[in-house]
Order: sequence, then structure tokens, then C-alpha cells
Amino acid sequence: MSRRSIVAVLFGGRSVEHDVSIVTGQQIIEGFPADRYEVVPVYITRDGRWFTGAPLLQLENFQDEALLEKDGIEACLLSPDTRHHGLVIKPLAGRFSRSRVQRLDVAFPALHGSHGEDGSLQGLLELADIPYVGCATLGSALSNDKIMTKLALRQAGVPVLDDMWLTREAWTADPDELVAEICERFAFPLFIKPACLGSSIGIGRADDEALLRASIDVAVSFDRRILIEPALTDCIEINCAVMGYGDDFEASPLEQPLGWDDFLSYEDKYLRGGEGMKSAERIIPAPLDAELYARIQALSIEAFKAVDGRGIVRIDYLTRPQTGEVYLNEINTLPGSLAFYLWHEAGYSRAQALERLVELARAAHADKRRNSYDYQTDLLSIASQRGSKGVKGKG
Repeated sequence: MSRRSIVAVLFGGRSVEHDVSIVTGQQIIEGFPADRYEVVPVYITRDGRWFTGAPLLQLENFQDEALLEKDGIEACLLSPDTRHHGLVIKPLAGRFSRSRVQRLDVAFPALHGSHGEDGSLQGLLELADIPYVGCATLGSALSNDKIMTKLALRQAGVPVLDDMWLTREAWTADPDELVAEICERFAFPLFIKPACLGSSIGIGRADDEALLRASIDVAVSFDRRILIEPALTDCIEINCAVMGYGDDFEASPLEQPLGWDDFLSYEDKYLRGGEGMKSAERIIPAPLDAELYARIQALSIEAFKAVDGRGIVRIDYLTRPQTGEVYLNEINTLPGSLAFYLWHEAGYSRAQALERLVELARAAHADKRRNSYDYQTDLLSIASQRGSKGVKGKG
């Protein structure tokens, strides 16, 4: 009988989406078949400390303020040393205890937003040479930044709304000039968004200049770069998930989420039903004509390729079905609940979707291992003879 694959699920993190990440992490943990996978929970606190242990496998334990004092909870860290290929448990062990290594077959990031979905954790996993689920460093960093995402998508011919952006420094220095520039360029209403946050946190809608100023003040408290977009009226939101790697991509059925406001707020997504986006009201499949439906699915795959995506994403669109206008609004490289509800409509159980993502992670890792990182030269021999300043000429 073959051994179970060891999968570390990482969740929590230094992010305003910390609580959402805990829920996503628990949904992933619960979905793995116990006969084929050994799940190692890795909880990252709001201040960046890492822990593992069996009590982290139960969502209800996170209501206990003394969670980290429970028996079975141990400090850990992910080692960038390829010899470890996993977690170092009790890395600061003292005289009467010893640290140990927990080797991992695959890492499954379940962190939303900063320090997890933005490429930083992916970079650490690359150094550690551990296969991991989801977009790689570039795709994660690019998609996490709404400003850079739009630049990449425009280059690829994917339609996006017009926009402008500003920095916290510029806003602090001369808000009146920026407000005048925004009002000259766009008509109200407008959306104001932190460049690198998800879950609708920090997003504001401005119908006049006073609300514009107030919304920017809120947004710059969450990020130093702010995106300004015109609000598209008489439109609906459509979401599509994409899963794949290399040249093998699959687009999910489309959904039309039904929010209670002009956009899906954090409360709409996570607090009205307790199960993330799964609990929001929605129509699946989305009520679009066949041509527009297929076009959005095709655009989703093209956008996925444009940001060098892999694993899974959920892509959000704004569309006017009556005119056929479609604008890509956002790419989520770690969607809440991993868009399980969309893949269920495509015939995947939660376990099947998770196993597919693990397969994709291993395929990407095997592909990268085909790269050569050893290039022998005579540079060090020459440098030792001439001195380091003489290698490229006189200093």
C-alpha cells in the first residue's frame, strides 16, 4: 500500500483577509480524502508567527483565545534550505527539546491578500523547492496588483475599464489637484480601490466630490497605491473560474452573483451566510446568451495565460448583456472557498478539485526541474588571479 501524500495547508497570515483565509484553509483541509492525504495545518498569526499541530485542524478552536497554548501546538517555520524540503518544527528549541523536520510533498497556500497571495509566500516555496498549489511568483504578484493586472491585460487585448491611479504620497501632498484631475477625466459615480487588496476591503463608491475624498482617505490607509475607475451602470457581475497549467486549461460554468448593494461588499461575501462566496445569492449558470457565455469563458482562459496563471483563479467581469460589452474587473488567484461551488457545477466534487490542483502543482514543479541551474565558468579562477575589481575592467 502506497503512503499518503503529505500536504501542508497554510492559512491565516499578515493580512486584513486573515479571517477569510482561516475559513478557506479549513474548507481545504476538510476536503482532502484521509485515506490518500495526510494534511499538515500551518497557521500564520496576524503578526507573522507560524504554528502547526492537530488543534489547528478544527475551525471551532479558532474561537479560543488560548488556541496557541493548547497541547499539540508547536512553533514552526518553512525552511528555504532544499535539504529540509519542508517545515522545521520548534526551530528555537532549547536545551531540553529538539527541533525536527516535517518533510512535505506539496504545499497548499490558502492565504488571501498580503504576504500570501501576492507572490511573497510563493517565492519562499520556490527557494524551498517544494511543489505548491496555485499561481507562481509572477502570476501571483501581477494578479494581486490591480494596476499591473490592467496593464498586462490591455497588452493581451483583454477588455478592461479605463482608470487612473495615484499614490498615498501624492494624495497627502496635494489632494485638491488630484481631485480636480479625477473630476476632469471621469464623471461620477466612481469606484476607489486599494491596488493590492481583495474581499472588497477598502473599496468605496463615490457619487460626488465629498465622497470621493472620503473614499480615497479610507483606501490610502490600506495601500500606498490607489486605483480610480468609473462605475459601470446598468451592468451585471459575472464570475468564471479557470483551472489548469501549460496548455491545458478548463473554464468553469459562469455565475451571476446577486449582491445587496452596488457591489458585493465584505459583508455580502462572508457574513450573510457563513460560508464565503458559496453562501451568497447567485444564478448558475448565468442567464446569458450562448455567444456571450462562450466569449467570457474564452476571455477567462486568455486572461489566465496573460498573467502566467496556473492552478486555479476566479475572474470577475462586468457586462451589459444587452450590448455585449464585457470588462474584466479582477483576477483572484486564491478565490474564497476556491470557487468549489463553480467546479461542482462542472462535475467536480471538492475532493476531485483538490486532487486536480495537487496534480497541477506537481506537474509545474516537475516542469521547473527540467531547467538547468548549473553553469560552470572560469570566472572564479580568473577573479582569484586578477582580483575582483579586475574582472570587468579597472574599478
